[in-house]
Amino acid sequence: MKLNHFLLLSILLFTPVYNTLLAQEDEPIRYFQMEPLDDSLFIYIQQELYIDPPDPKAEIIADLRDPNNQTISIRGSLYPFLALSPEIRARVITYPFKINLEEDIHYASVFTRVLSKLKISKIVSPPTKQQISSTMWYINPFFQMLGGERFGLPIKRDIGISFGLQTRYEGPLNTNFMDANFHILGAYVGAFTNIDALINTFSEENQNNMIFSTGFQIGYVLPFGNFFELSYLKTVEEFSATDSLNYLDPSQGTVVLNSDSSVRYSAWLVEGSFFNYELRYPLKVLGSTKGRVYASWYLHELHFGFDFREMSLAGSTFDFWFDVMTSSRNRLSPLYTINLTVQKVAESWGFSAFSVGPSLLLGTKADGTFGLLKLFVNMRLKIGSSL
Repeated sequence: MKLNHFLLLSILLFTPVYNTLLAQEDEPIRYFQMEPLDDSLFIYIQQELYIDPPDPKAEIIADLRDPNNQTISIRGSLYPFLALSPEIRARVITYPFKINLEEDIHYASVFTRVLSKLKISKIVSPPTKQQISSTMWYINPFFQMLGGERFGLPIKRDIGISFGLQTRYEGPLNTNFMDANFHILGAYVGAFTNIDALINTFSEENQNNMIFSTGFQIGYVLPFGNFFELSYLKTVEEFSATDSLNYLDPSQGTVVLNSDSSVRYSAWLVEGSFFNYELRYPLKVLGSTKGRVYASWYLHELHFGFDFREMSLAGSTFDFWFDVMTSSRNRLSPLYTINLTVQKVAESWGFSAFSVGPSLLLGTKADGTFGLLKLFVNMRLKIGSSL
């Protein structure tokens, strides 16, 4: 009985979406909003209308119902459709990702309108060719202040550099790691060092910290597509007794003591060599320009998560990253990292290039309960064009 009710509810919810998709295929749409899935076209449209700076995620609505009064609206401002060049007008008319604005509005629309406007095939869609390339996977125009994917700059096709602050999996200000890498034909070699200011911001709940000295790393993405990466990381400098006293200081929250002053648990000073791997699947969700889901074994810690850039929903553009560290030989487990940054909060060129929001780390606290360990502001800059 419950299964029948579930099927009936599913049919009722998704019938409007299905009907909308059928209608879009059977007859041309003359009044529509363009989904922001083509950065270049959105920029060209605004450049021809002298909109500066152009916003690649702007709300663009075309009204072609009246042949004598065709218009296009950019972020609420109305322009004549004929102001665009014939080539751009043709691309707008044939644009495949349209939201039909001629839909019927009824009493149930308050519940079903958002669903009926979504294209099921575009909620989750395949990635670009570049994102599945084993030699160009590192290319990434987004520089995130704390953690996440590395900023990747191509020099010439399969050759480039990348760098970032914190590891790809770590929560806000929970490690002093910084790395830079050189990439060629799917392989990379790099060095890492420490920036202690990243871990000195907090004086409480630092017992989960991952603390580095210096070292190197090498890695390779198997040449069958961007889905499996192997890497090796080795520290070249051991922590001295003085370093240990500085980093493992109870007053800085890096050590939790028992009532008898013995150490219950403390931050991890990373030393030695480690073989790592990441199994990932690149894909696009809600029109994201870069994204992946992954499972990773990194520094003897098991991670699961996903990371999507520039997702679009209901007129908002945002990044979302979620990571779970389920087990560790050296730290409390599990740890949960949540990062959400929202675009369109700045003016001028920053309108589409700058994203800001909260970054959280959840896990076991010093008193043994589960809760919020760290909360900090994270930022992301879009330095290059979308992939």
